[in-house]
This record gives sequence, C-alpha cells and structure tokens, in this order.
Amino acid sequence: MIIKGGKPLKGRIEVRGAKNLATKAMVATLLGKTPSVLRNVPNISDVRVVAGLLALHGVLITKGENADEWHFDPSNVEVAHKADIDAHAGSSRIPILFCGPLLHRLGEAFIPDLGGCRIGDRPIDFHLDALREFGAVVEKLPSGISLTAPNGLKGANIELPYPSVGATEQVLLTAVLAEGQTELRNAAIEPEIIDLICILQKMGAIISMEPNRVIFIEGVEELRGYDHKAIFDRNEAASWAAAALATKGDIFVGGVRQEEMMTFLNAFRKVGGDFDVHDDGIRFWHPGGDLKPVTIETDVHPGFMTDWQQPLVVALTQASGTSTIHETVYENRFGFTDALNTMGANIVVHQNGLHDESRRVKRREFEQAAVITGPTPLTAADVVVPDLRGGFSHLIAAMIAEGESKVSNIGIIARGYENFIEKLRLLGADFVFEA
Repeated sequence: MIIKGGKPLKGRIEVRGAKNLATKAMVATLLGKTPSVLRNVPNISDVRVVAGLLALHGVLITKGENADEWHFDPSNVEVAHKADIDAHAGSSRIPILFCGPLLHRLGEAFIPDLGGCRIGDRPIDFHLDALREFGAVVEKLPSGISLTAPNGLKGANIELPYPSVGATEQVLLTAVLAEGQTELRNAAIEPEIIDLICILQKMGAIISMEPNRVIFIEGVEELRGYDHKAIFDRNEAASWAAAALATKGDIFVGGVRQEEMMTFLNAFRKVGGDFDVHDDGIRFWHPGGDLKPVTIETDVHPGFMTDWQQPLVVALTQASGTSTIHETVYENRFGFTDALNTMGANIVVHQNGLHDESRRVKRREFEQAAVITGPTPLTAADVVVPDLRGGFSHLIAAMIAEGESKVSNIGIIARGYENFIEKLRLLGADFVFEA
C-alpha cells in the first residue's frame, strides 16, 4: 500500500466477532454430536485457516443466509493426514487447541510446527503439561507432536503457572468430556474465555466460575451443538480508536460494548481522547489540544491488553511528554517500533524492562519497556509489516506521516482485521496499491 499521510480518519465502521473467540468456537464444534451455528463470524484469514483444518477432519461447513453465519456438521469427523494439517496450519497457532476435542473423538491428534506472529517464544509447554494431566501421551516427532489417549481422558487438578488464555482454552475444551471433575486454578478470565464457557454450557457442559481465577468443570458423557453470536473483537475496536486519536479523526466503531472496553477507555481518556458510548457502538475522537503522556502496564484481563498497546504507541508519539509502556505479557513485542523510529519517532526500548516504584503489575523476568518521548512529527518511509498488531500500527503511522509511505507485507493484517482496506476507504484514507 502507498499511503499519503495527513488526512484525519472520519466515519463509521463495524466490528464483527472476535478473532480470539470465533476460531476457538469453531474448534468447539468438534465436541458436539449435532450441528452448530456460529453467528457474527469475522471475514479474516485465521477463520479461513481453522475452517480448512475442520474440513480436513471431515466437518461439513456451510454458510447461512448472512455471510457472517456459519454452520458446522461434525457427524463424520475423521483422522486427517499430517502433511495436509501442516500445509493448512502454517500461518496459525490454533491447531494445538484441536488436541482435546480430537482425542475425545478419535483417540489421537497431531500438532505441526506452530506459526503465528513472531512476538516471542510463546511456548506450548502449558498446553502439553495440561494434556498430560488429563492422561494424554505426548510424543515429539521431527514433523510436530503426536498425541494419543490409550486409556481415555480423565479429569485433573491443574494450576497454570501463568493465566494463559490459550492454556485455559485447552483445559476447557478437554475437560468438558473428560471423565470426572477438573479443577483449573490461575485461569484466564478474558471476556472471550467467558464467551467460550457460554458456548460450552449451551452444548451441555457443566462449568462453574469461582473467585480468584478458579474454574470447575464436571465432565459429561456427550455434548450437542450450539447456536451462538460471537462477542465483538475488542482488539480491533481499540485499534480503530487509536487510529482516530493519532490522525486527529472521529470514528464510530459499531458493534462495540463499553463493559469489555473499560480498561482501554480509561487509558484513552487519560491520553486526551474522548468517546461517547451508544447502544450500537462507541464513537472515538480527538477533541483538540495536546495529547498527554501516560504510563501503561500490560496485563491479563482485567488489565490493559498487550494487543492494545501497539496501536496506542503511535498516538503517544504525538503526546507532549514522556510515556512508558511496560510489556509484561510477551517478551518481544516492541520490534514494530524500529519502523516508527525510522519515521521520526523517539522510542527507546529497554530489553530488560524498567524499575518503577509505582508499578501495580507483578514484574516478570522477560518483560520489556518502551519509553516514548513526544511530540515528534513523523515522515514517510518504506516499512514492512512484522506482525498483526504491529502491522496495523504501521498503517496508523503512515496515516499521520508527512509524505507517501510504502507499507509492505500487509497480508498479515488480514489475519485479524476484517475488510480493513475497505474500512480505510470508508474512513477517507488516502492510499493506492502498487503492483
């Protein structure tokens, strides 16, 4: 994309279902004896990857009257060829969540080398350790990881070393059909996790949420299909809000609810942005005047999401003063700032984090910190998208930079942002494509 900067983004766009829920809800269809219906499905490449993997395993997928309504019939689930799984899963980390459902349905599962954004090691040990607790036998092969359950899967007492979203999903998808009761401690409690629990309960699961991140799951003999509307994508909503702030624009993000966005909304207001909450969405805009510096610590829910900080960093380059972002979730999430510095930003990344007496989030060994000093005018540059959220941040930076920027490798952005090119057009962005 060749983007000419300096034009505020204004207008209305719609946000559909969350990438981090829709793909997991699709995997959950493997657990049901009868067909499932998922509505508000986003048109993103990660959804298409999961659909391809489900089809490889014999799930029949059809569309409803609306394009965002998908039907899944798992009646003829079968073992897929390892080579086919590897070919379809190269750009996604979702295959590991197929393990529990496939072990229940087929007694075996295979995980290829995992793809996804290169923002840290993101080890799968939490997943494998949990599956072993259920009774799975894990064998590491040159081509990936093979799992079997020769004696079936049994309920387990599991305590996660960190409230990992993926590991929590793994336990939920495995425990619902495991024999006996499972107790999960230090679980993730993100809204997408709660939505997945709602789906599983609709299917016939018995799941109890307890205080202090404890979840009890009583295994049942069988589950049926579900009919569910996916929760909206909080990450996409925050990205468009940051774009409105950085470009001095005014964007109404339809389909968004206040409750799940409260932590972000507080930070947005502290920076100097304004918003109005409506029944059908939230309007975000730059009210004029100087933006203010902030200190943010990323954390698991209900903290400030790690996926929110990258787009907001671009807006903070235009704030008057010094902002600090403490990244405590992923160990390598500031690589996108190199391009911003090339464009004129003043961002210093501290690889081992920074000491701060006022910290509220527990320090982690591998955390990083970014110090952003502004305001700094940005100038056009040629940049290559490194990952999903960093890529959207580069789009925002190009929108406010003086001159014409060339942003390459934009296909990555389509993993999590539905029809983002059309939405940019609706908002008045000035860009063309280079062959």
